[in-house]
Amino acid sequence: MSPKKATVLVVDDDVRILRLMQHVLELEAYKVLVANNGETALQILDEGTPDLILLDIMMPDIDGYTVCERVREFSMIPIIMVTARGEDEEKVKGLDAGADDYVSKPFSSKELVARVKAVLRRSKLQDEHIEPAFHGRDLAIDFNQHRVTLGNRELNLTATEYRLLSYLAQNAGRLATPWQVLGRVWGEEYAGETHLLQVNVARLRQKLNDDASNPTYIVTKPGIGYMMMKADKARQ
Repeated sequence: MSPKKATVLVVDDDVRILRLMQHVLELEAYKVLVANNGETALQILDEGTPDLILLDIMMPDIDGYTVCERVREFSMIPIIMVTARGEDEEKVKGLDAGADDYVSKPFSSKELVARVKAVLRRSKLQDEHIEPAFHGRDLAIDFNQHRVTLGNRELNLTATEYRLLSYLAQNAGRLATPWQVLGRVWGEEYAGETHLLQVNVARLRQKLNDDASNPTYIVTKPGIGYMMMKADKARQ
């Protein structure tokens, strides 16, 4: 018996692009739900939870940023923002709103499917951990339960944010280059996607209340990479 394919919600006010994405994904045997505006998308999410959302940014009623922010209030479902080609500000703003990835118009069918597969793979991947937990100052990571707490408060992380934090914590005290982090957390096909890494590190710092200029947890070595402070040093 073949494994059940994921359900993808596609949101775009351009009917041609909506139908194109639906057709491409259905050829890959995904179950596809469609919405031509943000309000309809939120209504669909009230009725059930798909495995992934493909979300256009520029929509007339509720834009993609707002939809993404609303979804993040109640769900960590993976979200891929559909952006205009070359608009780096759109990409960064989408990632800041809580998106996991982006795909730029115009895109090929191959690129769209690759992005969907990569994000779904990351969201379901279960890492093997040598250590059962990480503790550093107020931060605690339970790798078995995928649970992160800061003091007495549990942090609400996206799947990508968790994988990034988990990778850095497992390699605490060791410097990781951007290419190493991108390859391990996002996949080898994401080499060079530094926007994804930079924005997610910034989001993690914000959630950890970590000052980039005087970090407690995540240290940046400009032009070199990132390092998680060792647990003993983070406690100091």
